[in-house]
Amino acid sequence: MPEISVKLPSLLAQAAGGTRRISVTGNTLREALDDLKRRYPTVAIHLFDETGEFRRHVLCFLNDTSFRGLDSLDHPVADGDTIFVLQAVSGGRQQAGPPT
Repeated sequence: MPEISVKLPSLLAQAAGGTRRISVTGNTLREALDDLKRRYPTVAIHLFDETGEFRRHVLCFLNDTSFRGLDSLDHPVADGDTIFVLQAVSGGRQQAGPPT
């Protein structure tokens, strides 16, 4: 079964026991993500909503292709592929008055 590397942003490293790179296995993206969910349920809470879909602020890529650009999560993976997880960050301090 192919071994896939999952790279997490530093914000999720704590949920993965302090590591930013996790090895998972699976023949498809779905199987690889299921392995990730099974092995790191705390990470899964941050990535997936109650229906099992990615949270809106989560972006994932297989190598250099966005998951959203793929037909389905049943897309095959190969040994050595990398899943990159990114979380959108927003917010900040709102200034009073017009910007200078």
